[in-house]
Amino acid sequence: MKYAIISAGEGSRLAQEGVIKPKPLVEINGEAMIERLIKLFIRQGAKEVIVIINDQIKETKKFLIKLQEKLPIELCVKTTPSSMHSFYEISHLLRGDKFCLTTVDTIFREDEFAQFIEAFNQSESNGLMAVTDFIDDEKPLYIAANEQMDIKGFYDTPNEECNYISGGIYGLTTSALETLDKCIEKGMSRMRNFQRQLIADGLHLKAWRFKKIIDVDHIEDIHKAEVFFKRV
Repeated sequence: MKYAIISAGEGSRLAQEGVIKPKPLVEINGEAMIERLIKLFIRQGAKEVIVIINDQIKETKKFLIKLQEKLPIELCVKTTPSSMHSFYEISHLLRGDKFCLTTVDTIFREDEFAQFIEAFNQSESNGLMAVTDFIDDEKPLYIAANEQMDIKGFYDTPNEECNYISGGIYGLTTSALETLDKCIEKGMSRMRNFQRQLIADGLHLKAWRFKKIIDVDHIEDIHKAEVFFKRV
């Protein structure tokens, strides 16, 4: 299985709140978020971790080039208009195998992630998507799933069928990249639109529940993440 991290955003909300470091280098209990994720993926069997970063953030580029000296990182440096476009830029490196994709600011427990990866390795579906019923996001993507955890839809606002939100961790097969190509050709953007298109294209997606996933978008989220890990 291949592993990839989208880390090409500007982290503008953190910067507006006075955080000096670029988002990928923000430390959770003394470790940069990007380094934590890369090492976590390697412990889960990654032979190489594909990372895309913003060309404008020189500090992050310097950090990762140094990290490449000791860790197997395939680095793509390019400024993109959205996370979905970042995904597209590295998609040629993901073809031919199952892959796990996440954004750099997604915080989760490693034991739950290990269970997710094991389940995805055994799954025959087109994708296994991390979900949680812990809602602490400004604009969550709501997910409707049946009792068998088959995903039926993705929604900006909840309805009576929605029982989870997206956790931002995607286990996908190569078939999903055909949908990604279609989204780019249509001028679509945002990962949530890509996920909706997966359903529209008839791909079979399963949900995998995590007890808690935190997105680090604000200063207060850094503290929440540190407390979360200390309780593990």
